[in-house]
Amino acid sequence: QVQVVESGGGLVQPGGSLRLSCVASGSIFSIYAMGWYRQAPGLQRELVASIDEWGSTKYADSVKGRFTIARDNAKHTVYLQMNSLKPEDTAVYRCNLEGVSSVHYKGDYWGQGTQVTVSS
Repeated sequence: QVQVVESGGGLVQPGGSLRLSCVASGSIFSIYAMGWYRQAPGLQRELVASIDEWGSTKYADSVKGRFTIARDNAKHTVYLQMNSLKPEDTAVYRCNLEGVSSVHYKGDYWGQGTQVTVSS
């Protein structure tokens, strides 16, 4: 069975940085795409950043130049480095794994979510 564990969320001042990590464990053969979504109260869930198995990345316009996504396929881990954080970045961030191929299952998985709060 596949487990997804997120870490790195917390409280940070405007202009500060956080690094989110998402680790998938289990008998995994491959993961097509790994990404981060976020949702703030009253807003739709949006894709923050994603990266596929060939290294192709996508970013929301609001985070371009500030956030960087990376993955370590050997460790089945995806990272989101968040710099120059703004109060508008405050949200629950969830890790999404698309096209996870394992011994018993193939499908998509979500992390539980981690709170990021940017406030002075």
